[in-house]
Amino acid sequence: MIKQHGKIQMVDLNSQHKKLEDGIMGAIRHVIERSDFIKGKDVAEFEQNLAAYLHVDHVIGCANGTDALQIALMALDLQPGDEVIVPAFTYVATAEVIALLGLVPVMVDVEEETFNISLQGIRNAITSRTRVIIPVHLFGQCSDMEPIMELANEHKLWIIEDNAQSLGASYIFRNGSVKNAGTIGHIGCTSFFPTKNLGCMGDGGALTTNDPGLAEKIRMIANHGQQVKYYHKLVGCNSRLDTIQAAILNVKLPHLDGYIESRQKVADFYQEKLKDFACGVLPTNLRQTPPAYNQFTLKIKNGLRDQFRNYLSGMGIPTMIYYPLPLYKQEAFSKFAPDGFSLPVTEKLCGSVISLPIHTEMNGEELAYIAGTILNFKE
Repeated sequence: MIKQHGKIQMVDLNSQHKKLEDGIMGAIRHVIERSDFIKGKDVAEFEQNLAAYLHVDHVIGCANGTDALQIALMALDLQPGDEVIVPAFTYVATAEVIALLGLVPVMVDVEEETFNISLQGIRNAITSRTRVIIPVHLFGQCSDMEPIMELANEHKLWIIEDNAQSLGASYIFRNGSVKNAGTIGHIGCTSFFPTKNLGCMGDGGALTTNDPGLAEKIRMIANHGQQVKYYHKLVGCNSRLDTIQAAILNVKLPHLDGYIESRQKVADFYQEKLKDFACGVLPTNLRQTPPAYNQFTLKIKNGLRDQFRNYLSGMGIPTMIYYPLPLYKQEAFSKFAPDGFSLPVTEKLCGSVISLPIHTEMNGEELAYIAGTILNFKE
């Protein structure tokens, strides 16, 4: 008999922040004392600190991860009707910004084992109008970037990495060299939404690049297209990382590796305890590249996902479904897919995936309860 556990959370932000309360409150107080709320001292410091952490030349803060993707596309001088290849199994923001800019999102299938974009899917989707590929590093795991970059170079295409869920993840190349997710393509985009591995206390985002020309252009676009106030070289937007959020992120950044390690320990526990779970398939790591585990996502067999989810809910265990519909089945994007368009792996995943609680504050008692409850599930 499994003992009923107290309230379990998908993510426990309150407990995480309590451990850093003095530092966070002190950082916020210093911003208030300086009153440099817009483009203040902490923003520049955080950009430098994150660049050092990622071993990338340039980090440009912005208002959120969605803006980061839009600004990245704006920096590439694309024309209306140009095509951008994206996975169909992703959050809507990846394709949303493409449509907003008058570009065409071309949705391709993903790999069933890793949930990330299919190399063959990309290859099959390239046309004379293709300009950009956006690999999404989903659930904390880097896409298989080496062959994607080789394909992009062959066809002279831009690569924008959607790194919103995988900051701190890494990718191992065939020669053994390692790069951080978001620093492999031409531009990387990330989010500091509160539930991310490095989350602020509101919205926030950033772009990364090793190209000084792109960095200068991105910085201008995010600031109304100007370098000098009131002199606008480009049509831009207003997307700034708030100084208070940057101050909070500066306090939390030194703990990011520890946060990822905590998540990896939770994932290791699930992998070990649930390896004999007959109704589910555990996530697969790509070439032993260590994921950052923003989510821990199972595939439930035999159409039992909803039954399984209801069972866990009744036992006090929350879950999430990322994502219930392919992009091309969302009403907003139906015009970008012909009648009868279907991607088999994406549709299979949308009907079978379920994500378990995973965060930095989980304890052994909670994990034992979750695993024991799952193993007691009966069809």
